[in-house]
Amino acid sequence: MKYADRVDRLAGEAADAWGLYVIAAQRKSEGQDIIMLSIGDTDFESPDVVIEEAYAALKRGRTNYANITGIQPLREAIAKRQARKSGVEITPDQVVVTQGAQNALYNVAQCLLDPGCEVIVPEPMYVTYPATIEGTGANLISVESRAENNFHPTIEDIAGAITDKTQAIFLATPNNPTGAVYTRTELEAIAELCKKHDLWLVSDEVYGDLTYENEHFSAISLPGMRERTIAISSLSKSHAMAGWRLGWAIVPEELAEHMDRLGLCSTYGTSTFIQDAAIVAIEEIPEGIAEMKVAYTNRRERFCNFLNNLPGLACRMPEGGMFAMLDVRATGLSAYDYAHKLLDDQGISTLPADAFGPSAKGFLRINMGASDDLLDEAARRIEAFEKTLV
Repeated sequence: MKYADRVDRLAGEAADAWGLYVIAAQRKSEGQDIIMLSIGDTDFESPDVVIEEAYAALKRGRTNYANITGIQPLREAIAKRQARKSGVEITPDQVVVTQGAQNALYNVAQCLLDPGCEVIVPEPMYVTYPATIEGTGANLISVESRAENNFHPTIEDIAGAITDKTQAIFLATPNNPTGAVYTRTELEAIAELCKKHDLWLVSDEVYGDLTYENEHFSAISLPGMRERTIAISSLSKSHAMAGWRLGWAIVPEELAEHMDRLGLCSTYGTSTFIQDAAIVAIEEIPEGIAEMKVAYTNRRERFCNFLNNLPGLACRMPEGGMFAMLDVRATGLSAYDYAHKLLDDQGISTLPADAFGPSAKGFLRINMGASDDLLDEAARRIEAFEKTLV
């Protein structure tokens, strides 16, 4: 039987990045002692007040269909949140509620990108980006973000990638996997490129509430960018609510109408009781779970400092997000071989970062969402593994 040509654009190295994770998860399910540091789960629980509201909403009978782009009170809460953070007016009509940030990225790509157009994406990039973009028939043009530049792309490289076919720039700040947080100066320069060449800017800001030395800044705040910027976020990381699948996109009002029609023939909206709970999360915990940010701050310093004292390893402290990038190139092993041996020898599951892009070749992405005790134990096991390589 014949399948649509587009299915070939949904596969590839990025889609296969989770192979070692699948092996590790299977071993853990069989009772083996495996420390899972390969995906962005957290040891923090969703807030009690949010869970209680979900229960209450179910008891109120909030299981009916909702407006496809989100119930009005939630759209109002998200608009107020974005306006407070960005300093620019955001109306509820600009808010489209989605089933997680990934759903928002997919829907935006479907509404913005034409077959044959080009989309510039700094890499390393999250592994779903290629399929999300190329599934529309668009061509993804990657721009490297070198490790020696703390995984920030240069404006010259971005500008040099623009052609008459370029339709959009997609970026993530903070970045997954690297944790790079774009500065205001960098975003101002990117904004000027967008205005000069009439480009969309899609800004994935899921980790925006989880930065360290520097505050997160959104390009939607810049003059002339409100009408061409899509700011995407969710409650997954800030509120430990990944499984709730509640995200959103802040978009121009005309794009919201297009996304409404797309939602009509795809998800048909988001669960009403979850939206009720999301209002409580946003209004009562506006900055995300404070204890979680403190924990991640302490973990990145303790974990990275420990690994940086081991010969052959270099652990880069992220500027934001929940992942550390471990440079294993000096060991002489590829990231995949290192990760595979580390899993076999010490029972630690990490993610080889090569699939995020060539700039991440030779790095492992390590999730700091494990408990303090598990991260400390993982560090000791990595030390023991390093001794076997001498």
